[in-house]
Amino acid sequence: MNVILKIINRLKFACFLSAIAFNALLIIPNSVFAEANFTGKTIKWVVPFSPGGGADVLARFYAPLLSQELPGKPNVEVFNMPGAGSTKGANWFSSQGPIDGSVIFSTSGSTQFPFLLDDPRVKYNYKDWEVILASSTGGVAYLPKELGDKWNIDPSSVLNTNFIFASQGATRLDLIPLLAWNMLGMEVEPIFGIKGRADGRLMFERGYVNIDYQTSSSFLSKVQPLVDKGEAVPIMTWGVLDELGSIVRDPNFPGIPTFREVYVKIHGKEPSGDDWNAWKAFFIAGFSAQKMVVMNKTTNPEIINVFSEAFKKIIDQEDFIEISKNYLGVYHQSTGSEARRFKEIATQIDSKAIAWIKDWLKMSYDVEL
Repeated sequence: MNVILKIINRLKFACFLSAIAFNALLIIPNSVFAEANFTGKTIKWVVPFSPGGGADVLARFYAPLLSQELPGKPNVEVFNMPGAGSTKGANWFSSQGPIDGSVIFSTSGSTQFPFLLDDPRVKYNYKDWEVILASSTGGVAYLPKELGDKWNIDPSSVLNTNFIFASQGATRLDLIPLLAWNMLGMEVEPIFGIKGRADGRLMFERGYVNIDYQTSSSFLSKVQPLVDKGEAVPIMTWGVLDELGSIVRDPNFPGIPTFREVYVKIHGKEPSGDDWNAWKAFFIAGFSAQKMVVMNKTTNPEIINVFSEAFKKIIDQEDFIEISKNYLGVYHQSTGSEARRFKEIATQIDSKAIAWIKDWLKMSYDVEL
């Protein structure tokens, strides 16, 4: 456990250095981008997670493409501001973020879930933000080789393993795997407080935890090499929704069973009941528009439209799927009115599901909201 504390302290120090650099954002005057002409300018793309996670991968993939499509071809720099499972950065953007187009902000399910659950640390409101890009995604859970090989023969043979999971927090996107694993009957002990899923992956790589998951963009770019080397074994995806609203295999990972399939294999029946309904509701909210890029609604509408149109030009490129699939996977990307509809799905959820999750969080982790 001392080793785990040491690595967590190192991660905290790295994030501290990142925060120092990030403070430079505060001195950008709001008049810099009074018009939608960005010649010679720099746009800050703020990611409220550590480098290497899914939101960071998405931002670093899009940033140079966005630079080419915006008027004046400005420099687009990605800034990481990890902390409190993304709520630190979201609170900053909500209260202090420039409203002139000089800063855009990334969100994820870990930003959405605390908002949906009325987490008292949340000082932001999605109604105050205009979405300029919405990106659907998936997620993949994986184990070290020895455990993974046993799992693939018979998941029931390792259910009693003392699994340790590095988590941002039970009210973040990690709610999806934590509840899923609980429903499977797994014994998973979370270590709460990591800054982002990239930190969890690092702890997995160094052997300090023995179960992890990543959203698809991070899995494809950071975990797939571990799988190729035989150091990690994927055991399940969260799946995707088909036209009928059923959970089916993720087309980006057709050889990996979904959580629903694993549930059936272990329990011999389809998942149902309040826990399944709550899991599915939060899965839809957390992954249909899992990653969004937003601006403050008080920003000049012309500037908002310019950013939306720039993202649309990127998505509409003939070779977009080919150039993006190894980074983002083949998932739907949207802008404009379609992105706004996705934001509504991601930030509205059935009250019964919210109440059930709050009760489960209290019972399981003594988290009271």
